Amino acid sequence: MRLLLVEDNETLSTLLKKGLNAAGFAVDAVKSVSEALAALGRMRFSAVVLDLGLPDGDGFTVLQAMRGKNDPTPVLILTARSAVGDRVKGLMRGADDYLGKPFALEELIARLQALLRRPGTMLGTVLQLGNLSFDTTARDIAIADKPHPLAPREAAVLEVLLRRSGRVVPKQTIEDQLYGLAEEVSANAVEVYVHRLRKQLADAGAGVEIHTIRGVGYLIKEIA
Repeated sequence: MRLLLVEDNETLSTLLKKGLNAAGFAVDAVKSVSEALAALGRMRFSAVVLDLGLPDGDGFTVLQAMRGKNDPTPVLILTARSAVGDRVKGLMRGADDYLGKPFALEELIARLQALLRRPGTMLGTVLQLGNLSFDTTARDIAIADKPHPLAPREAAVLEVLLRRSGRVVPKQTIEDQLYGLAEEVSANAVEVYVHRLRKQLADAGAGVEIHTIRGVGYLIKEIA
């Protein structure tokens, strides 16, 4: 899942990006209202983590612009403004959750996962296909009820494919979920991850197959 992190404190932004990456999120980090609006205009995100005190304006400007365009993307406000009045204001203006600083990274991740499990959002708790299951909250993968850990990138590819099982997933869609806007992506990166994932699933006896649809993308299906 891809997140937009709007935070002008570079040290905190770096720490958050590292922690969220480890939790299975691809993160695009920006530090101003203008950068946030530009990123939202270029890319669809699973959720937005939004600071309010930004160098070129108030984070509420970003939230107002999103809701003004009927953008339903979940927004979690992460700010030092933690008074009751501030929290009420944020929620009344369209935020989905509100977390004051200082905070625990574990709580932020848990709140994001809870937001994304709500009806109409993209994140389910457990994805299953054949004898394969993927707990997206704990990031636990099992094949025939036996734990089968995967490296973060391969797990992210598997999640994207499972969320669209039975449908062809364009290569660009996978890239969008794996990498932030600032990251350089080699031409064959997705192919490498899919190759590794396909081999690991086959070696473990998974009852699913990943098919390559040339010139389009990939399709995961249960083995008949």
